[in-house]
Amino acid sequence: MNKELRRVSYVVLAMFVALFLSTTYITAFQADALNADARNSRALLASYSAQRGPILVGGQAVAQSTPVDDQYEFQRTYSQPDLYAPVTGYYTLGQGARGIEDAMNRYLTGNANSQFFDQVNSLLTGQDPEGATVNLTLDPAVQQAAYDALGSNSGSVVAMDPKTGKILAMVSKPSYDPNPLASHDRQTVTDAYDSLIADPSAPLQNRAIQGDLYAPGSTFKLITTAAALESGDYTPDSEFPNPATLTLPGTSTDINNAEGGSCGGGETATIATALRLSCNIPMAQLGQALGAKALQEQAKKFGFGDKSIGVPQAVTPSQFPIEDSKGQAINDATLMLQSFGQGSDRVTPLQMAMVSAAIANGGTEMNPTLIESVLNPDLSPVEDFSPSEYGKPISSQTAATMTDMMVQDVANGAASNARIDGVDVAGKTGTAENGPGDPYTLWFTGFAPAADPEVAVAVVVENGGGQGQSAFGNSVASPIAKKVLEAVLNK
Repeated sequence: MNKELRRVSYVVLAMFVALFLSTTYITAFQADALNADARNSRALLASYSAQRGPILVGGQAVAQSTPVDDQYEFQRTYSQPDLYAPVTGYYTLGQGARGIEDAMNRYLTGNANSQFFDQVNSLLTGQDPEGATVNLTLDPAVQQAAYDALGSNSGSVVAMDPKTGKILAMVSKPSYDPNPLASHDRQTVTDAYDSLIADPSAPLQNRAIQGDLYAPGSTFKLITTAAALESGDYTPDSEFPNPATLTLPGTSTDINNAEGGSCGGGETATIATALRLSCNIPMAQLGQALGAKALQEQAKKFGFGDKSIGVPQAVTPSQFPIEDSKGQAINDATLMLQSFGQGSDRVTPLQMAMVSAAIANGGTEMNPTLIESVLNPDLSPVEDFSPSEYGKPISSQTAATMTDMMVQDVANGAASNARIDGVDVAGKTGTAENGPGDPYTLWFTGFAPAADPEVAVAVVVENGGGQGQSAFGNSVASPIAKKVLEAVLNK
């Protein structure tokens, strides 16, 4: 064989080897993912010939497939769409899937590895294949209360059981109707999808866990306080200078307390007073004293920056950056702003609910989840979805101390509109600034009853609740949270 033919044979052999390895890799490692991917048109058409499993809330189907007389055999329908669409998402021809429909697709289609024997049984018996039933943790009454309380505002409400991590309510507004997206007419699907994508209010974003993150405002003071107490160098009675105005180091920028003036009067202010009255200046000084790394480490322990958190949908990680866009360490002025929830720190409502839930649960943080159970058509469980621990971001002593401080915040402080007669509510408000003249972002996060918590909640309201810069977290977000807490406590 001459040199030229030998070279050609080597090239051809290399191509066959590459093709063999690529095919083997896809078959061995990517087959399940590709088969379950809702964008796989071949798998999609095949899946429509099987009855896709329902998604249940409180035992009632909020998404289900019913037989129809066309080539697809089953039509996906969604009940109470505006209430549940941000959670359930959609399953479409041509535009993929979103929400639970996407995250639990392999179970709903019956293609999960744990459903292998059911697949074999369907082949052997000739029975039509069926997907599994996905039961969500959402409580219909709590979900409805959160939806109604949020009203016409854009924003989100998350409520969860702090002892289990089960999400009782997850509301995002504005919402949308996924039924047109489930049409068997591709043009109808495309038109509906394009309209939603073009909507500047971004209804497809589940604001509780995804999309543009929010400045946390004074709710971040919970993390600053936790870092201080965990350090062992501070107590609730630790004092800081108490001026009415403070110029940030190296700048000509002044910061003030939310109510103006000093923090409760006097030459000094304690950490407890600063949290109760939501004072910015003492918290800025505390953050500076703690340092950027200590604050970031505490935030990470609560879940900030963690890309692995899923409910099961992926959750956009919350952020507490300690470097600027050029990779340089943030200066003291920026750190002081971030210490009370301004600057570059950004959060999801779920993250702030997790912070409150960890405090409520004695310092132990549970993994948040929307999945109660997944059942085969014969009602046998497909997999175990038992509650699991995320971590222990703070000690039980710190949790107890912070609970007492948060109770005072509601009973005699800046979160007074969350009070419930006969119940000790622990809470923290936030009023985040977004730029000169821009409406505030309004917050509440907390839990109840303080002694034996049943529910932790986070509320965020965009655009100042329609009141620009005239509204505050306590005037808008606290009453919403109160109604959600009552919906759980009054069951």
